[in-house]
Parts: sequence; structure tokens; C-alpha cells
Amino acid sequence: MMAGTEFWILALMASVFVGMGKGGLPVVAMLAVPLLSLGLSPVTAAGLLLPVYVVSDMFGLYAYRKNFNARVIAIICAGATIGIFAGWATAHLVDERWVTLLVGVIGVVFALNLILRPKADVQAQPARVGKGLFWGAITGFTSFVSHSGGPPYQVYTLPLKMTKTVFAGTSTIAFAYINAVKLVPYYFLGQINLHSLEIAAWLMLPAAASVFLGVWLVKILPEKLFFQIVTWALLILSAKLVWDGLSG
Repeated sequence: MMAGTEFWILALMASVFVGMGKGGLPVVAMLAVPLLSLGLSPVTAAGLLLPVYVVSDMFGLYAYRKNFNARVIAIICAGATIGIFAGWATAHLVDERWVTLLVGVIGVVFALNLILRPKADVQAQPARVGKGLFWGAITGFTSFVSHSGGPPYQVYTLPLKMTKTVFAGTSTIAFAYINAVKLVPYYFLGQINLHSLEIAAWLMLPAAASVFLGVWLVKILPEKLFFQIVTWALLILSAKLVWDGLSG
């Protein structure tokens, strides 16, 4: 594992992204692992940052303790639990490139549909259990394998038309649960160890402080602009995942 100046710059930036994402800023947290992967292997980066995600989640849970959709959280978390343990059971069989590519394609198609579809045709959909369990399982599986659970999660939640604060709070709480569950299989797979925890401890303070920066930005952004950012961030990130999957 790197330990020089370059590593710590990348790690600090990654921890700030984690915190801002946990503060409800769309997709930002998902940039942390790819950023840190510039200096580490993606598997090592994912294991190093997971405890930082979990600690940041605690602050995010406090910030959004009154703003969430309990039904959506229950459905997503039930499906995600199945997906996480499916990822653990198949950890040595699944090619991460193909999972990354699939997640990227799903996200690109969905984001383009939101951007190109006539606004008059877009109506709020109910939080259906069957659909939510399916996308929740995909979210848990892809989050476990490649920390890319955001696109499938948004495929289910964006059409529900929650307000920006409820959307941010629901996302924060759902992924707090997902990250906590992932700690167990990550530990047994050796992706979390004493050395990585020591480094993660130094990154938890900037990550925690950045949670409140993310909360503040969510509050001041107009609702329309907020969801435009969500959609375009989904498109850009998904396109990056397609590239990563194709290039290996």
C-alpha cells in the first residue's frame, strides 16, 4: 500500500468526497474509490474506504434523521441484503469488469431516458415491492462487488419523485445500512485489516466534516437543479463505468 505524499493527497480528497456524498450530494461518494484507485488497486481502495463510509454514514443519519421515506428504505434494504450475500457467495467467480459494464449500461440508458423523455410524460410512480426488491438486490450486489450501487438504486428511486431532501435522506440511510452489512464479508475476505483501519482512522475526521458541507449544499440547491445534477452525474458516472468495464 502506498504511504507517500501522493497517496495522502488522493486519500484526503477521497474522504472529502465520501463525506459530501453522505451529506446527500448526488453520486459524489461514488467518485472516492475510482479516485483512490489512481494510487492503489481498486480492491484495496474499496476495503480502505469502507470504514470511512460507515463512520460518515453515522453523521449522515443524524443530519437526515427526520427526512426519509421509510417504505423505500425497507424495500431497498431487504433486496440489498440478498444482493450483498449473493456477492459474497460468488466473490471468487464474478468478473468485476462485466458487473461494472452492466451497471454502466443500465445507468446510461436510464439517464438518457430521463433527459430525452418529454417532461409532460414523467409522472411519479408508486414504490412497488417487487420492483424495489429486484433493484435493491442489484444495488446490494453491485455495491459489494464494485462499490457501484448508485445507478441501479437511482433506476428505482428517481421515478418515485421524492423531494430533494427526502431523496437525499432516503439514499443516505439506505446506503448506511448497505455499507454496515458489507463490513462482515469484507472482513472475512481480507479487504479490511488492522493496517487499513489505522489509515482509515485518519481519514474519518475530514470525511465527517464534509458530511455537513454536503447537507448545506443540498439545502441551498434549487430542487429542479438538484435533480438535474443527479441525472447528469448518473449519466457521466455510468459512462465512466462502461469505459472501465470495456477497458478492463
